[in-house]
Amino acid sequence: MRKIDEYKSNPLERAKKFGVDIIKFSSRLPRDASGFVIADQLIRAATSIGANLIEAREAFSGKDFYYKISIALKEAKETKYWLELTKESLLGNEEEIVRLLQEVEELVKILVTTLNKLKGSRR
Repeated sequence: MRKIDEYKSNPLERAKKFGVDIIKFSSRLPRDASGFVIADQLIRAATSIGANLIEAREAFSGKDFYYKISIALKEAKETKYWLELTKESLLGNEEEIVRLLQEVEELVKILVTTLNKLKGSRR
């Protein structure tokens, strides 16, 4: 139980697990032009969420930290877009796509909340 609580309260670990889930999901997409393009875009956007969170941890200023979190949010929203395209194109398992969409929405909420708190502390 503790491991689950730790995962839920740690955005970086959550983003990493999400990235792994997207890589596994993408490997099961059709082996045609559309499947390759969507898999490539999904993997790039989804794994960038965690990469930017790591960069935010190493930020050299508050402004840099805010910028890196903003990029992570942008990548999360892009991931959501590619998942929606995948769902509407019937390219993957719908149940799995719904689960991944729910998780990316949670990541978006976490990142938006973080940015809002940072904005509030700047005033």
